[in-house]
Amino acid sequence: MKQILNTLYVQTQGTYLRLDHDTLKLEVERETKFQIPLHHLGGIVAFGNVLVSPFLIHRCAEDGRSFVWLSEYGKFQARLAGATTGNVLLRRSQHEALSRADATLLIARYIVAGKLQNARNILMRAAREADTEDDRNALSQAAKIHAESIRSTETAPNLDKLRGIEGYAAKSYFAAFTHMIRTNRAAFALTERSRRPPRDPINALLSFVYTLLVGECIAACESVGLDPQMGFLHALRPGRPALALDLMEELRAPLADRLVLTLINRNQIQPDDFVERPGGAIYLKDEARKTLLTAYQKRKQEEITHLIAESKAPLGLVCHIQARLLARHLRGDVPSYQPFIQR
Repeated sequence: MKQILNTLYVQTQGTYLRLDHDTLKLEVERETKFQIPLHHLGGIVAFGNVLVSPFLIHRCAEDGRSFVWLSEYGKFQARLAGATTGNVLLRRSQHEALSRADATLLIARYIVAGKLQNARNILMRAAREADTEDDRNALSQAAKIHAESIRSTETAPNLDKLRGIEGYAAKSYFAAFTHMIRTNRAAFALTERSRRPPRDPINALLSFVYTLLVGECIAACESVGLDPQMGFLHALRPGRPALALDLMEELRAPLADRLVLTLINRNQIQPDDFVERPGGAIYLKDEARKTLLTAYQKRKQEEITHLIAESKAPLGLVCHIQARLLARHLRGDVPSYQPFIQR
């Protein structure tokens, strides 16, 4: 399972990836710069102008290995999809649950409650470590809103009301986000969440890490045979991986947001690490992106205690564990889906 954590990120423009027997070779201007046994990799992410041999693509599809193409600046472009795998009866159960409002609402309630609890934990920790009374009060107030919102999820009568509760809490979370930034606060202040495209450095960082995380969640869904497009909390739209977005909600704060805050507060990412593109979009420069990817890989390998699985597991495998827990619920093995909550 730990091989799933090993993802190769290829950023050098003009790189050629090819398969030599069971070894992946990375070549730049026909010179081999790096090689690794393919079975050591759980996934490959290619940025921009990266060429890939057909044999490598075929092998990744055959093995079920994740392969994602992003633009040079980290915008999602495409991902490799091999033959459909998994138990068709599980997918049928997933679709049947979606046809029942009560079953859909039950799963969505737990997803939202898990997300809000993890965000609240981040806020409370930041409040305890705050340097000023203003920061402490802002973070404590946001944590209080999250506590109230968690209680409200239990009685939400429908998905629209539940999404409204989640949206209200999320607004308070991002309003307090700047109070968790201790270094270069003016440069990284979060005034509003902007996604496509990101309009400032903090949004560029958050969007980039969320893109990486949703790719992991898609792979997790497919690894257990779930349909990543058939979600319970997120509305269904053509081409939207709604279930992967559902699973990602519980991991936003403990994996993505904490990583971004750590990189900023430790001065590993600085204000001059960004470039503005035509139209006002802000993206990370190459070296800063390498720093972030290295930190992201290390963060995934950090072991945490998974309360439901009752064992230690690398943080990067949590989405796979949650996908299996959801599959168990959909098959009728357990009465409810239990979200991941990090203490």
